[in-house]
This record gives sequence, C-alpha cells and structure tokens, in this order.
Amino acid sequence: MNDWKRNLTFCWFGMFVTMIGISQIAPVLPLYIKDLGVNDTALIERFSGIAFGATFIVSAIFSPIWGKLADKVGRKPMLLRASIGMAIVIFFIGFVTNVYELIALRFLQGIISGYGTACTTLVATQTDKEHAGFALGTLSTASIAGSLLGPLIGGYLEDTLGMRSVFTVTSFLLILSFITTLIFVKEEFKCPDKEIPNMKEIWGKLPNPELMITMFLTAFILQLAFYSIEPIITVYVSELSKNMVHVALISGLAFSASGMANILAAPKLGKLSDKIGPQKVMFVALIIAGIVFIPQAFVKNPWQLMGLRFVLGLAAAGLLPSINIMVKKIVPQDITGRIFGISISAQYLGTFFGSTLGGQIAATFGIKYVFFITSGLLLINAIIIYKGVYNKDILKLSQA
Repeated sequence: MNDWKRNLTFCWFGMFVTMIGISQIAPVLPLYIKDLGVNDTALIERFSGIAFGATFIVSAIFSPIWGKLADKVGRKPMLLRASIGMAIVIFFIGFVTNVYELIALRFLQGIISGYGTACTTLVATQTDKEHAGFALGTLSTASIAGSLLGPLIGGYLEDTLGMRSVFTVTSFLLILSFITTLIFVKEEFKCPDKEIPNMKEIWGKLPNPELMITMFLTAFILQLAFYSIEPIITVYVSELSKNMVHVALISGLAFSASGMANILAAPKLGKLSDKIGPQKVMFVALIIAGIVFIPQAFVKNPWQLMGLRFVLGLAAAGLLPSINIMVKKIVPQDITGRIFGISISAQYLGTFFGSTLGGQIAATFGIKYVFFITSGLLLINAIIIYKGVYNKDILKLSQA
C-alpha cells in the first residue's frame, strides 16, 4: 500500500472514531446538566448553550496555534496530542459534580482539541497533488459518518448504561484513535531549519493572499449557513409531521439524509476536482446548494424535506473538501499547518454563529426565513467565488 493511501486509511479511521466520540456528547449535554442539579428549564438551556459553544470558540482560537506547532514538530505528534488529551479531559467530564466544572472542562477540551486540523494537514502534505482531491474528499466523509453515528450511539448508551457511560466510552474511543495513529500512521517530516514565521511573514509567503482570504470567508459562510438550519430541523419536522408518530425518528432521518449523500458523493467530487479544478466544483456546488434551500421552506411533509436534504448533501460534498484542496495546491508545504488551522478556525466560528443565528431568525421571523437567508448567503458566496477564482488556473496561482 502506498504511504499516502495507508495514511488516508488510518487517518480516516482515526477521524471517524474521534467524531463518533465527540458527537455522542452534544445530545446528552442538557440531560447531563439537569442530572448535575440544574432544574430550571431556562437555566438548562443557557448552560447547554455555553457548554456546547465554549468548545467551538476556544478551538477557533487555538486551532492556528496547534497548526503552527504542527509545522514545527510534525503533524503526527499533533494527532497523538489531541487524541490522548481529549481522552483524558472527556473521561474526567464523566466525574464532574456541578455544571461549572463541566463548562471548565469543555473549555479545556476546546484548548486541547485539534485532531481534525492535524489529520487534514497530514493527509494534504503526504499526498501528491494528483490525488489530493480524492484523498481530502474521502477524509471529509469520516467526520460526517462519525457525526451521524455518534448521537445514535450516545442516546443508546444513555438509555442502557447511564449518562456518565457516554463520557467513558468516548474516552475509550479516543484512546483507540491514539493507538491506531501511533502504530499505523507514518509521516515523513523534516524539521524546519529556520524559526517558524510569524503571521505577517506567512502572508508574505503566500502566492495569493487574497485567494486565501476568500477561502476562509467561504469556510465561515458554509458552516454558518448549514448550522443555522441544524438546530431547528426537529422543530420544523414536528410542524410538518402533524399527526405522525415517531417524530424523533423522522427528524433523525431528515438530519441524516444530507450526511449520507455527502458520504456517497465526496470521494467522487474529490476526483472531479483533481480533473477540472476545485474552484469549478465549488462554484457549481454553491449554486445548487443555494437553490435547493429555497424549496425546503415550502415542503408539505417530512419526506419532501428528506429528498431535498439528500440533494443538498450531494452539493455540500463539493464544498469544504474543495477548500482543503485549494489550500493543499496553493500553499507552500512548510506553512500548510498554519493555513489549515486558520481555515478550520473559520469553520468553528461559522458553526458557533450559525447555531445561534438560526434560532434567533426562526424565533423572530419564522423558520421559513432561515432557509431564505441561508440560500442568499450561499448564492452570494457563489458570486464571490466566480469573480475571484473560477476562471483562474490553480497551477499559476500556486506560482504567483
């Protein structure tokens, strides 16, 4: 097996296991906070929001820092640091005695995280440019697949073994990720002779800084757009279901439809990016995603919503992987970790603000307006991509 294929295989497994572990936690946070003695519903909602959002905000701050360290000491050490560090922190979350200890450890989890950044950087830097699209597209499916399975496993564990078992099992999965990474992931890394450049020097080394700013903005808008919808899917399905039974199951299927489509399409769109250019795939995917959001506001039943979200997932498979491919093909390898760190910070910020924004828009104007605003953001983003990069030669951009 080629080195890049072996690394892709085991990084995929590590990312998959890590995302299963992490995504198990979010659905049980409100229940855990109540179990810790908070009985007022408003307080539970407030503490849940803080505990959930804290990890993303802190991760956004620390992701570029870990990216810089990855460029200095290697990406594999960052994978090992993140997996074992999160395993320890999440294990202790299962033994907190009050909500303030929980929030403090969630902050610490955000500080010590970074597995996804290091994993993406390692695969990008160890894969030749001819196969970068396929490799990064395939890697993106690990995060999505893990995120889909995690809540299901977390709910099952909470029902059968109790609340705190979720954190113990999550810790075990992260240790498993640590062990497989340690044994199987190989990295050819040469320590830089010079000191890692500061941010001003990095911008000077970039062949096209304006393009990277466009990619960061796109990463932020994508996450903001998609996560503005996620928190209200269950509410929307409840309205559409009327007298249907098993609303929770139907909501789960609606939530998962886009993820399943993403898993199917991402490797294929990655290969297409290698042939025609990631900027072209990104532009078309943004147009399709922006258009598909509009009819979701007018569906009459959950099954129509599921169908449209499946189409949305097919389009979404050409978005974040395309950003990663652009970074891989344009950015000099010795600063790739820093740039991926900034890109993932933009995604974390988009996730946090999207989750907050969607609920506020739905509460103020109605759920349908969330779809309209999200569609508008994606179509505006498509215009930005078309004007900024669509007709440009990526090879020339990397040599600018």
